[in-house]
Amino acid sequence: MVDITHKKSTLRTAVAEALVEVSSLETIQAIREKRVPKGDVFAMSKAAGLLGVKKTADLLPDCHPLPIEFTDIVYKIEDLRIRITITVKTHYKTGVEVEAMHGASVVALNLYDMLKPIDKGVEIARIRLIKKSGGKSDIDKS
Repeated sequence: MVDITHKKSTLRTAVAEALVEVSSLETIQAIREKRVPKGDVFAMSKAAGLLGVKKTADLLPDCHPLPIEFTDIVYKIEDLRIRITITVKTHYKTGVEVEAMHGASVVALNLYDMLKPIDKGVEIARIRLIKKSGGKSDIDKS
């Protein structure tokens, strides 16, 4: 693990997104009407994403365990695509971009798992960092 003992704690923020594509409007309708057999897709996936953010250091060996002070997960349906945007914040010595991307990927995987019984064409299209701030290098790809 990288030595961060010399760093000062600052507000660290990261925004990541994942895209999930479905193959039919019937799938989108089932999500909106909460008719997916495995349950409320967005509520269950949000819970999975929160766990994904919190458990990042347990799964990625070089990630520092850090206090997560805020996580927000937003969904936007765009035709046959679901855009997942996740924001993570903490006051700490290292950033939260991996936690944000990990959370977005877990949300996307949970969406896939819940939708696969009704749509065999579900795909995870992309996971990426949109923005990070609070460290020595800020990034903004929005």
